[in-house]
Amino acid sequence: MNKRRFLVTGGAGFIGSHLVDRLLALQAARVVVLDNFDEFYNPQIKRANIEKHLKHPAYRLVEADLRDHKALKQLFADEVLDTIVHLGAKAGVRPSVVDPRTYQDVNIAGTMNLLDLAERNGIKRFIFGSSSSVYGPAATPPFREDAPLAPISPYAATKAAGELLAHTYSHLYGMQIVCLRFFTVYGARQRPDLAIHKFARLIASQRPIPVYGDGSAERDFTYIDDILQGVLAAVDYDATPFEVINLGESQTITVKRMIELLEDALGQKAVIDWQPAQAGDMPRTHADISKAQRLLNYQPRTPIETGIRKFAEWFKAGARS
Repeated sequence: MNKRRFLVTGGAGFIGSHLVDRLLALQAARVVVLDNFDEFYNPQIKRANIEKHLKHPAYRLVEADLRDHKALKQLFADEVLDTIVHLGAKAGVRPSVVDPRTYQDVNIAGTMNLLDLAERNGIKRFIFGSSSSVYGPAATPPFREDAPLAPISPYAATKAAGELLAHTYSHLYGMQIVCLRFFTVYGARQRPDLAIHKFARLIASQRPIPVYGDGSAERDFTYIDDILQGVLAAVDYDATPFEVINLGESQTITVKRMIELLEDALGQKAVIDWQPAQAGDMPRTHADISKAQRLLNYQPRTPIETGIRKFAEWFKAGARS
């Protein structure tokens, strides 16, 4: 990677802060992070994620909302950028069912703002963080990128809409855009609302784990290091003007098995509180990664058994401190 100037939206979050770690280590010329420190979960967690970044001479933090076109316009006026990695979004499948309008505003209008300002400022390279949830329950596993999309939550629908907007801008203005469909990312700094982190906290405090459905739902859990490998490869990809690419581990386990692995890694047994299945939840996710392997030389190296142990080491170290 040459000395590029990046804008990373959502750069104080889980995936975003890890990506900034890598970009700064690779000596990017400039890394500008846009984050609004949304209170979806404790903003102090995100501030802790970026504490060391703030001291780096190539780093700048801009606290603003994707919906604030005026603030975004000022950012683009202040900075010379060549690459955008758009990870900022209103996250969560279940909360989107309760508050769909906010998800529409942030994830669709916010992405529109960013694409529009990128085009107006001559920025040709754009990476969009999408989601495996766009496929819906009818897709045949393993999910291929050319499968028909049938999202079943407002969150998933906004991510599918973001992909379509990205395609439109690539077609109209010759922008180099890669949409990356992430499959259930986990690891150190994982959002506290996501299953592995949430379950670890509950197990450690001997409180019941809420499991929706019968625990047979299958997930393609993807370790953060493998996701970063794919994102950095997408930043360098230029063979075609527009692509949609899965990033997953391409192996699945049930929620029940994931809990067993967590129990082993933490050395404690879980108490399970069985709950009805939730609207909008996918019964399974499973990535076909042949396209990522072909175009990005993507090679995930962290099976769930290894990744859970690494997560547990980070979690226990945090609990001790």
